[in-house]
Amino acid sequence: MNRLKRIAAPAALAALPGLAFAQGGAGPGGFGYGPGMMWWDDGWTTMFLGPFFMILVLAVIVMVAVALLRSAGTFTHGPTHPPQRTALDILKERFARGEIDAAEFESRRRTLGD
Repeated sequence: MNRLKRIAAPAALAALPGLAFAQGGAGPGGFGYGPGMMWWDDGWTTMFLGPFFMILVLAVIVMVAVALLRSAGTFTHGPTHPPQRTALDILKERFARGEIDAAEFESRRRTLGD
């Protein structure tokens, strides 16, 4: 019980300023309820600021997410697979490896039409 008193007393003292502030009314220029709440000038100009800033914040969040994903390599432009090799490329590789001789290479190249 003694331990509870040692904990509860400082907690109650810490809550007192908040309770006192909550009891006070809105003074001149305060933030109380009433006519003119959130209507600074004519009302129509400030009414658009909330949605505008919400869209602005969402756009910034999306741009940051896209930038992070691009830097991580998730988004890439172009095909993700290597380009297809043509028949002539394969023929040149076989000739370079020595699988076919020059006469066969020329014959097959002419057959391919290049």
